[in-house]
Amino acid sequence: MKFRSEQGILAEALGALARIASTRNAGTPALSGVKMSLEGDTLTASSTDTDISLQFSLPVGGDTDGQGLVSARMLNDIIRVMPSGKVTVEFAGDNATISAQRSQFTIPTLNTVEFPRTQPPSGEPVTIASKELKDALAQVVLAASKDAQKHNLSAVLLASTDKGIRLVATDGYRLAMRDIVGTSAASPDSFLIPAPALVELLRLLDMSEEITIRFNDLDATFQSPTMTLSTRLINAEYPPYQTIIPKNNTNTATVNREELLDALRRTRVLASEMAPVRMRMSSEGIRLTVQLTDGSTSVEDLDARFEGEDITVAFNSEYLANGVDACGTEEVTISTSIPSKPAIIGPAIAIAVLAEDKFLENLLC
Repeated sequence: MKFRSEQGILAEALGALARIASTRNAGTPALSGVKMSLEGDTLTASSTDTDISLQFSLPVGGDTDGQGLVSARMLNDIIRVMPSGKVTVEFAGDNATISAQRSQFTIPTLNTVEFPRTQPPSGEPVTIASKELKDALAQVVLAASKDAQKHNLSAVLLASTDKGIRLVATDGYRLAMRDIVGTSAASPDSFLIPAPALVELLRLLDMSEEITIRFNDLDATFQSPTMTLSTRLINAEYPPYQTIIPKNNTNTATVNREELLDALRRTRVLASEMAPVRMRMSSEGIRLTVQLTDGSTSVEDLDARFEGEDITVAFNSEYLANGVDACGTEEVTISTSIPSKPAIIGPAIAIAVLAEDKFLENLLC
């Protein structure tokens, strides 16, 4: 197999493929590789860790059809440092040679027989504007748990509603929810999609204007004209998130998002998991305070419009900042009822954040 490609195009694809290729399964070296198949002037490059699979279809200058498998990380590292312009890749025997101008690398190949076979996507297609899906995922996926042992919480719930598609994520301390109005799923079912797969998808959604989603009993597939990402679905029960979101918050402050974020960046010099930021909301505006046991303090005053009774609520500063940042609007609202209940940050996204230590964790886990 032999082909030529623009260094930039190949580097962009290999960067994503190398992130997917497995580094954990030493017993199957093929899983650490990127498989390349050339037919005419079309190169298909694939990688997988058995849970997530990624494939690109790239235009190249084909010379000799064929296929080969090499270390994804090694090939990515080589292509990234190659000079810009045309790069030639040739597989011959047990080696692959990568050359450009006066630079040349030769690396060993892997056994293509051991690379898992990819199945064509199945299920009814649902097409969504890539930008709309990207905006929604960016607002939700940050709330998914990073703990792989919590299978249901390390996923994002995708469910059909009477308005369209709903995305929900929670790590037991905070909850994020976003509706994509006007887009209907192929069925009334709900699916648990691993958050790591959606984090990778976020990086790839700028490649096309639309993305097609398909679900079957085991997998979810996201497809554009040049990219296909498939991931195993998580078979678990999701927490009853709708019962957690407060329905009657009577105290609401409206504040400039960037001003609040700037204030939170400063308060987080002192704030930590053991030292929350306390938010006082009143007719005078918002006051953020952090107080440590050694006497250190931080105070920030902000202009805000307020309706309701004066109230002080303690937040995890990181969760609060993430929720405020995710809104993406000029102003955000913070609504709550009593200090021991979650607050809702809006308007673009509803995020229930920690208002009293362990509240959501005890309720959800």
